[in-house]
Amino acid sequence: MTTTIAPDTTASVTRSAWLPAFAANAVIWGSSFIFIKIGVRELHPTWVAAGRIAIGALTLLALLLIGRQRVPGDRRLWAHMLLPGVVGVALPFTLFAYGEERVDSLVAGIWNATTALWVLPFAVLVFRTERFTARSAGGLLIGFTGVLIVLGFWHDAGASSLSGQLMCGAAAACYGVSIPYLKRFVTGRDFGGVRPSGVSLAFAQTTVATVASVLAALLVSGMPPAVTSLSWPVIGSVLALGVFGSGIAFALNMRVIAAAGASTAAYVTYLVPVVATLLGILVLGESLHWNQPVGALIVLLGVAVAQGALSRRHPRPAAAPTPASASARR
Repeated sequence: MTTTIAPDTTASVTRSAWLPAFAANAVIWGSSFIFIKIGVRELHPTWVAAGRIAIGALTLLALLLIGRQRVPGDRRLWAHMLLPGVVGVALPFTLFAYGEERVDSLVAGIWNATTALWVLPFAVLVFRTERFTARSAGGLLIGFTGVLIVLGFWHDAGASSLSGQLMCGAAAACYGVSIPYLKRFVTGRDFGGVRPSGVSLAFAQTTVATVASVLAALLVSGMPPAVTSLSWPVIGSVLALGVFGSGIAFALNMRVIAAAGASTAAYVTYLVPVVATLLGILVLGESLHWNQPVGALIVLLGVAVAQGALSRRHPRPAAAPTPASASARR
């Protein structure tokens, strides 16, 4: 049976119906960056990405079977998942892993918060799913000013650190391509007479990404090392990235969307960099430079302005137009 979850707009909705899942997602997605950092200690970045994506696909398949939902079978749907699978999952997950070989996990978490800034230009100029307004332009200007501050453009950060930051920024830009594509060609559409559920869309996306990332890993770094040669922290990190970051967190996000709507679910974007920064400092002993939190706050302010979150009207976030895209952003 295929289910479609719609936002609950009744007045009886209470925070207890969605707040626990919302908070859990902030922790899961925020902690993903320390797990990546641990994973690249012993694994090639391509295998960190391929491992987490494959485990995530298996987790989503298990959720489909438990929920008695259909595995997508329409060829048009699978064709439409080629770009989101490769550009929206395989490529950014790999870029984040490469980036975290060069920068701290908290820096990667901050860069992830720029996703909404990249979504708007592609949504407006390429896929025509959003309108460009003076408010949007102002939000983008504020946001990308914050990006320059995060980069620390006024001093020489070193070639390795700069390349790592640019890789993390490119990963966020990949989401900016994938999310409006999903909204334009997949969200709310019937395939083979059936409207697929959010979990089934995420499964299709991660399945395509698994094939692409495994092939890329084999070509770039050869066969993966034997599991017995890896330490338990590395094994546990890859498992956590797959099972929780790309599997369970998606199901929790669907619960938030069902109970409170996509606009509320999108606010997790503001908490992920906070969690990533705190865990990076407390767990990995990373250091925080003043320009990073200041730049991150300016980025989030730009996102809030562009999305209309500061206006009296209910916000319409550009960063979360489709449930399927949310599972691929971390």
